[in-house]
Amino acid sequence: KQGPVASSMSMRSVLTSGSCLSPPPPPPPPGPPPIFDTETTKDEGTAARSALFAQLNQGEAITKGLRHVSDDQKTHKNPSLRAQCPPVRSPTKSHTPSPTSPKNSPQQSHPPVLELEGKKWRVEYQEDKNDLVINNTELKQVAYIFKCNKSTLQIKGKINSITIDNCKKFGLVFDNVVGIVEVINSRDIQIQVMGKVPTISINKTEGCHIYLSEESLDCEIVSAKSSEMNILIPQDGDYKEFPVPEQFKTAWDGSKLVTEPAEIVG
Repeated sequence: KQGPVASSMSMRSVLTSGSCLSPPPPPPPPGPPPIFDTETTKDEGTAARSALFAQLNQGEAITKGLRHVSDDQKTHKNPSLRAQCPPVRSPTKSHTPSPTSPKNSPQQSHPPVLELEGKKWRVEYQEDKNDLVINNTELKQVAYIFKCNKSTLQIKGKINSITIDNCKKFGLVFDNVVGIVEVINSRDIQIQVMGKVPTISINKTEGCHIYLSEESLDCEIVSAKSSEMNILIPQDGDYKEFPVPEQFKTAWDGSKLVTEPAEIVG
């Protein structure tokens, strides 16, 4: 604000002085575009198409150049010739070697177990044993029976619960259970109740016969995904067999679903 006022002459002298840098020279012009020999390419394509049309216009004469093959040279009419030729693999299919199936390893054998582990009786891998007995039971103890085959177990006294898992052709006789008796993933099971039991559960089992006592007639039988289940009730010194329904029918009554066992039509 306090400096001298610049005149138009002073500005012109500054612009014409040598202290100002001159602008850079313009870039050189681009070279000529590449020259394509379009005429040669066009001539080659025209000649190829002319030769193709000339062959197609021969009509039936186009097959005169083919060589005749007799029947003894045809593989589909000469089995001996086909046997000499190696099989031709289709290029569209990948022929990766299929993994070899593992050989069936021999079934691992386990030692039989009948022992008390804490409050749990373990009865496992018993084979062809019909004299298995558990004595001196307590109310807080449970019994777990696993993978026993063609065997029979008797449990004396009162116990909390019993579980039969993955057993075949197995028989169980017990006095009293205060909780539940469960049968899971088994086949051909026979259970005899000598005293009382409130609930017996059957799941994923084929063939289960339950002999109830006079004291255990109020027992509840709960079943799911099982077949060939029969409850035997003592009557006149003998047992009468009653099958457990396996098929059910369900209908809507207007407010809820009602499920009833389906009658077996003989």
